[in-house]
Amino acid sequence: MNQSQRHEKILNLLKQKGFMSIDELVRHCGVTPQTIRRDLNQLAEIDAVSRYHGGAGLTKSWENTPYQERKTQNLEVKERIAEAVAGMIPDGASLFINIGTTTELIAKKLLNHKNLHVVTNNIHVATILSAKEDFSVIIAAGEVRFRDGGIIGEATCDFISQFRMDYGIIGISGISADGALLDFDFREVKVSQAILEHTQSVILAADYSKFERRAMVEQGHLSQVNCLVCDKIPPDPIRKIIAENNITFIQA
Repeated sequence: MNQSQRHEKILNLLKQKGFMSIDELVRHCGVTPQTIRRDLNQLAEIDAVSRYHGGAGLTKSWENTPYQERKTQNLEVKERIAEAVAGMIPDGASLFINIGTTTELIAKKLLNHKNLHVVTNNIHVATILSAKEDFSVIIAAGEVRFRDGGIIGEATCDFISQFRMDYGIIGISGISADGALLDFDFREVKVSQAILEHTQSVILAADYSKFERRAMVEQGHLSQVNCLVCDKIPPDPIRKIIAENNITFIQA
């Protein structure tokens, strides 16, 4: 495989995964870590990828990956995370569910539950859960975002703030090394902040690609979360924050 073919393969892998570590790219491309680092540096120079500590991704800090692409990225991993999160929710519970492709998968896994009471700003989540006769599903008021069916804005924040729920299930676009929870749309972030403030127990569902992924709007901090569900052990700085704040970590 020559350099041009390798660059094309790296870009295709990143389109599928969103983020990949150097070790993963080494395994896929069959070359040394030094070669992969050189490839990534060259691709970063032409603005084709974004370099992060230990790997690379495609997304810029001001622009999220298109919704349809995100639905297929890390799908097997997200399925495992969704299964783990759903297993934490008892029958009869009340919960918020926010915007995200992972939270949509969690909604599907919740269909085996009974008598759930759900408030969501995600049209897809509402559609999935409305199939259950014994569920109470309330969809937030506000502006419907065209690209992914998310409901956002000041009206949505006000609506969410009327409730006090047992659980808040949230997804996120990025988690920085200092524990900041990051996203791309400040209007979505304000809704998620309202969920954090009105929930007894917050469950953050995030696959490993979210660590050190850049996004320009700060939603909150990992210390506000009660439980983190991820497919891999987090990087050392995140593990330290988890320990210091007694956050439950579940590896899916």
